[in-house]
Formats: sequence, structure tokens, C-alpha cells
Amino acid sequence: MDRQQEFVLRTLEERDIRFVRLWFTDVLGFLKSVAVAPAELEGAFSEGIGFDGSAIEGFARVYESDMVAKPDPSTFQVLPWETPEGGHYSARMFCDIAMPDGSPSWADPRHVLRRQLSKAGEAGFTCYVHPEIEFFLLANLPEDGREPEPADNGGYFDQASHATATHFRRHAIEALEAMGISVEFSHHEGAPGQQEIDLRYADALTMADNVMTFRYVVKEVALTQGVRATFMPKPFTGQPGSGMHTHVSLFEGDQNAFYSPEDPYELSETGKAFVAGLLHHAREISAVTNQWVNSYKRLIRGGEAPTTVSWGRANRSALVRVPMYSPGKASSRRVEIRTLDSACNPYLAYSVILAAGLKGVEKGYELPPAAEDNIWTLSDSERKAAGYAELPQNLGEALTEMEQSELLPDALGEHVYDFFLRNKRVEWDNYRSAVTPYELRTLLPVL
Repeated sequence: MDRQQEFVLRTLEERDIRFVRLWFTDVLGFLKSVAVAPAELEGAFSEGIGFDGSAIEGFARVYESDMVAKPDPSTFQVLPWETPEGGHYSARMFCDIAMPDGSPSWADPRHVLRRQLSKAGEAGFTCYVHPEIEFFLLANLPEDGREPEPADNGGYFDQASHATATHFRRHAIEALEAMGISVEFSHHEGAPGQQEIDLRYADALTMADNVMTFRYVVKEVALTQGVRATFMPKPFTGQPGSGMHTHVSLFEGDQNAFYSPEDPYELSETGKAFVAGLLHHAREISAVTNQWVNSYKRLIRGGEAPTTVSWGRANRSALVRVPMYSPGKASSRRVEIRTLDSACNPYLAYSVILAAGLKGVEKGYELPPAAEDNIWTLSDSERKAAGYAELPQNLGEALTEMEQSELLPDALGEHVYDFFLRNKRVEWDNYRSAVTPYELRTLLPVL
């Protein structure tokens, strides 16, 4: 038994922890959990916990359903709010999913990201990410399809628009930091009820675990405050959607591979090629970074989200921008990808972003000129004249791009790639065939 496993077992005894939740994520990005007693954990470390993989989205066919969840002791954290008077703490650990013979499951999103990070490591890079996670607090969660009610009427950076929102962020941040997840900033976003909490940078695998924990913690804390939290990309017709702008950097040892003091943007040749890779493959990775039919309600003109394949420095209408908050500071040079929404599977999203960027570095893709225009205000002809390709406008278009991709089967693995496509085709077909309240309201009275 290694030191991390010994630390976990010792902590369970010292803190009198009675339940340990073993977490993993399915292909669509939903958190799964099985609770075990502390007495069973030593065996779980050595042998794992068996489960029916055919019951998990995308994991296994019925005739190959036996799978094993192996807890990763480096992810052990005590859940901070589960301390009822006279009760006991609970804890959680993320798991790696394996086949009965001990080999990694190709359907495990954590394994998908690990494979991509290994490729980056072979090229000499370590990948760090820093997400800005947006979400809505709602006063209610209607079950009849009606639009929900936001928990407040605040706007961007409002200090105390509603007591619930301010109180909520403080409790959420305390819970996150108690679990070892460092928060950099938090504030009210532009729409009523909309919040943003930015996590301090970490390596990509740790951050993907953190994003999954973040979504769980935020929803749990919201319930204690009498509100509901949603990461749905666009819950309100007349308001901006929720994104997860993600800052990415590659390091070679202690040196930021994206930094060059000689370049006007302070962006190295590696950084430029990485951005070029993101742009080159932007359309084909959209189905993963924006995986729901609702995601494309956010990626519209006037919605404060990118709509074209473009990059710039201070240009927030571009898909990729190079922030200049700390000019001359080598460790801060990074690129910000603005397409992602906070409902994506972070393991798969970070995998395809890294794969696209590394492909640009490997092939030496040339970076096109930076966009200096406010792209949101340009007409179709002006966009075309400027050479800006449009991002997919719906999930169906994004899936068509994904089907034609040579990058994604390798980045995701054939199993995840095939399942993801099949599942999302069903989602798109169901969406297309559904008659919406909008159609009934506008067409039924006149046709």
C-alpha cells in the first residue's frame, strides 16, 4: 500500500468518516457515485469495485458489462457540508475505470484525457487550464417547460443585487476551498441570476476533476440557500448564456512555452501554432465543447459568445483571444478559448482542445491575422470578405463536422467517438421532431 492510500485510511479513522463516495463520469459528463464503508476501502484500492458497465451511458455492451472502479487516493477529499448534528462526515474520491483484466477502459473520460496528456508529455509539454465557470441561480425550477425565474435582478459586477446570490457565492467558495479547490475570483455576471466563479489554474486532469466537483458543490450549496443552480447553457431567451471561458497554457518544465518577449502579443511560435490548431479544428471539435442542442442557442450573434473561427488580443468577440492583463510576465502568457459552455464533459472537452492545439504545433500550422473588428457587428458579407468561417449553428451541423474529422477518433478513441456521435444524433433527431411552444404560439393561430 502506498503513502496516499495509507493517508486516506488513517484520515477515515481519525475523522470517524462512515461513508466514502467513489465518483466517476460517464461519456456525456454526468457524475456517477457508489458509496462504500471505510472497511471496504482497502480492498477497493487493491481490487476495485465491480459494477455493471452496460448500465452506464457509453461504457459497455451487455455482453461485456463487467467493469471495475479503482479509486484514485490523490483525489480524496472530505465533503465539508455533510456534518449534521450528531452525524458523521462523508468523503469522496474519483475513480479510474478498468476492465476485469486490469486494463484501462477506453470509455472512461478520465482515461481519454490521460491519453492526450501523455501525448503532450511525449512532446515535452505539461498542460495547465484555468476556467471561468458561469451558471444561473434560479428561484424555481418549473417542470412544465415554462421559463424559470432568476434568483435576482442583478447585473455585471453588482455588489448586492439580491441577498441570496451574495450569500450563496460565499458559502460555495468556502465549500470548494475546504475541498482543496482554489478560487481566484467570483462575481455576478451580466444576466439576472447569473454568477461566475473562476478557479485557479491547475493541470488539466486535476481541473477536469475540479469542474465535476464544482458542479456538484454548487448545486448542493444552492439547495441549502433555497435556490436552484443550473449549468444549462441558455435557459433564458432574452439573456446571454453561460459559458466556461478556459485559459490554456503549455509549460516545458518551469518555462511557459507560449511566452516570447520579442513578439508584439508576447506569443511564442509554439503558442501561435497552438492557436492555429484550435482555429483549424474549431468546427470539428464544437460538438464536444458545445455538446447539447441548447448550447447553440448561446452561440448566436448578439449573445456575447463567439460565432466565427477567429482570434485576437483584446477582442472578446473572437473564438480565441490572447489576454494581456500582465504584459511582460512570462508565467501568465496563455490563450483563452471562449466557445466552451459549463455543461460540457470537461475531460472530453480538454482532450479535444489539447489535441487540436498540439496538432497545430506538430504540423506547424500558420496563424492567420488577428481579428481587430467587433465581429458581432459585421454583416455576413463583411465576415466573408474578412475570411471568418462560421462556427456550427446547431448541433446537427456540429455532428456533421465531427463525422468528417480525422482528429477526433484519435483524440477520443474509437469507442467514445462512436458512442458520442450515436447519442448526439438521437438527441438532435428528437429535438428536430419536437413541436416547440414557440411554434404553437406563433403558427397554430394563423395556419
